[in-house]
Amino acid sequence: MGFKLLKKDNQARLGVLDTPSGPVETPSYVVVATDGHIRTLEPGDIPKTKTQIAICNTYHLWRSLDENGLNDFTGLHDFMEWEGLIMTDSGGFQVFSLGVARETGVGKIVTEEGEKYRPENNLVRVTDSGVYFMENGEEIYLDAELSIRIQDQLGSDIILAFDEPSSPLHDYDYTKKAMERTHAWAERSLEAKISDQKIYGIIQGGHFEDLRRESAKFIGSLPFDGFAVGGSFGSSFGGQKNDTFQELNWVNPLLPEEKPRHLLGIGRIEDIFEAVERGIDTMDCVIPTREARHGGIWSQGGRLDILKGLYQDDESPLIESCECPTCGEEGTTKSKLHNLFKAKDFDAARKATIHNVFFFNNLMFQIRESIRNSNFTQFKKNYLHV
Repeated sequence: MGFKLLKKDNQARLGVLDTPSGPVETPSYVVVATDGHIRTLEPGDIPKTKTQIAICNTYHLWRSLDENGLNDFTGLHDFMEWEGLIMTDSGGFQVFSLGVARETGVGKIVTEEGEKYRPENNLVRVTDSGVYFMENGEEIYLDAELSIRIQDQLGSDIILAFDEPSSPLHDYDYTKKAMERTHAWAERSLEAKISDQKIYGIIQGGHFEDLRRESAKFIGSLPFDGFAVGGSFGSSFGGQKNDTFQELNWVNPLLPEEKPRHLLGIGRIEDIFEAVERGIDTMDCVIPTREARHGGIWSQGGRLDILKGLYQDDESPLIESCECPTCGEEGTTKSKLHNLFKAKDFDAARKATIHNVFFFNNLMFQIRESIRNSNFTQFKKNYLHV
């Protein structure tokens, strides 16, 4: 698998990942398939959504398969019954999500909502060698070498180096230590890889400019096949996602231009435009799938809550002129989907997921066309009405 940069429109990049499964055009949305499934979808549904790439969760797959299960595992492509490009994370995000995030109620973006969170036990113990996770009263150990071995057994096309994401609440000294561990684990991840899978290094450093730049230079100097920007976004309570994009301004100019760049865990409409504008090629986010399961329907105008009573008798289309199978082929109305959700019909979440995933993938197609035609900036202004 290789990456070819076809065109730039300012910093926005049009490219192609040449993969054993065929070419993948970038910028591209990466759809989350945590446990090897895009939730609520059947394998035959995936091609209907224009999905090019899916990302699976190494930690959760590892814990759901015992050692014999992993040894006998024939690979995620067989498991998903899908031939498209598959990424796996390293398990590093669970260092954050099962650790300080549980303790403080803080996500990648810090908001005042964190103050309402009831603290839970931190289930993580980080050492320089690796990480211990508390599970059923026992500690489970994961390090760079084991993460790479698990990802090899999972058989994804693109794997990620093991890392320690820091919290927005971590101070400079701890963030620096976490970055240095990430750098050491990156080198160990490279040494541990024996497969022909492509491997991305992860840039950390929190919201500190000097650390982000240091991390980009160090990780960018290593022989990775691509790079992922991760870690904690937001600087303090009330921090905004704008910090994320400032961090991209620091990081992306320091990375090799000929290699792909992935943004971890960000993917609302406005985020997509901001990330692409700064040179991001792929990004993953749970928004299309998670919100679909709860009645959140996405369109150019934003999110529509189909569970609201005002849609009970609304026979208008979900989204005017939408070409997804839910809207186009099936002609699903707001009323029909509303009532399916109220009846707790499994097909409600499936229809909503097909729509949302198609919508975000189609938006990426439109963005690619705008870069191809050298009018990305104007397309962004028109789309966002800014």
